[in-house]
Amino acid sequence: MVTQEQIDRIYQRYYWAGNFCRDKYVIELACGTGQGLGFLASISKSLIAGDISAPMVARARAHYGERIDIRLMDAQDTQLPDSSCDVVILFEAIYYLPDVEKFIIECRRILRTGGYLLLATANKDLYDFNPSPYSFTYYGVVEMGDWLARKGFSCQFFGGTPVGSVTLRQRLLRPVKAFAVRFNLIPDTMATKKIIKRFIFGRLVPMPDEIAAGIREIPLQALVAGVANTTHKVIYCAARKYG
Repeated sequence: MVTQEQIDRIYQRYYWAGNFCRDKYVIELACGTGQGLGFLASISKSLIAGDISAPMVARARAHYGERIDIRLMDAQDTQLPDSSCDVVILFEAIYYLPDVEKFIIECRRILRTGGYLLLATANKDLYDFNPSPYSFTYYGVVEMGDWLARKGFSCQFFGGTPVGSVTLRQRLLRPVKAFAVRFNLIPDTMATKKIIKRFIFGRLVPMPDEIAAGIREIPLQALVAGVANTTHKVIYCAARKYG
């Protein structure tokens, strides 16, 4: 069970990715249970998806069957051929990678010149940001831009879910959340987090197995590269391989 805001974000990031994926060879890494795979497959020339979690891969395969090539795969070592794809996607997962430099080098290896690495990540630069207890390192606009530029990518950044657009309840509770984060008062258990999520966001809804084309598209806002963003919950990056 998830919030409607989480589902809106799923649609937002895959519709955004669709602008880069039409008629292209696409790889989605850390695909999880694959909510966006059906949509990507419908517009791309070829799609391969992978995740390091065997249960996640099994659930995605159970839903999609033979429709999509879904593999058990490490995003830092994909075992894919050199220059074999036009687009690599990694959504809401870069902070779970123990070696981000290795991941970026791997993406550069499998991407063709002019290809894109598409990233979406929780924005660490919000004053009430709460990191996952299972994460390694979060990267904002400044850090992502620096990393990717050093590895031969040029970047465009976008913001999703403006903090000013969320419900009044969320806005009023931001200082409380910031206090709880600062003093490590937020519980780690999923059951307790579910209760808190329901209190903050209201009614929870089932996570869809697969999204479809044609649902309301939520636009992103272009951001200034090299400047930390404090006005959006999610940061998107389109990094193009050059040279």
